[in-house]
Amino acid sequence: MPHAADLPIETDVACVAEKLKRGDDFLLLDVREEDEFAIARIDGSLLIPMSQLAERVDELEEHRQRLIVVHCHHGGRSMQVTQALRNHGFEKVQNMAGGIDQWSEQVDPGVARY
Repeated sequence: MPHAADLPIETDVACVAEKLKRGDDFLLLDVREEDEFAIARIDGSLLIPMSQLAERVDELEEHRQRLIVVHCHHGGRSMQVTQALRNHGFEKVQNMAGGIDQWSEQVDPGVARY
């Protein structure tokens, strides 16, 4: 794992898919809303909607030393959450560029697009 200061703020769906395939130890954090999660999700992801993050950030404490990859629909909300977590002292946080929409296009067409 690169030192946190060297960790790019974004990663792409192909890299995340490879990490999952290899069984890497990281948390895939979905920050979309529950209705979006019901439509499409990436297996193994943890749902904490951005709208609930302030109240639920303590749930991430046990993952503070792990890599956390944040995703949403297209990458906007997840970038905000990535920056917020980094500002909160979580050093190993990356945004998944393109979100679950790009995941569906490039990695798993079985994930519904909306």
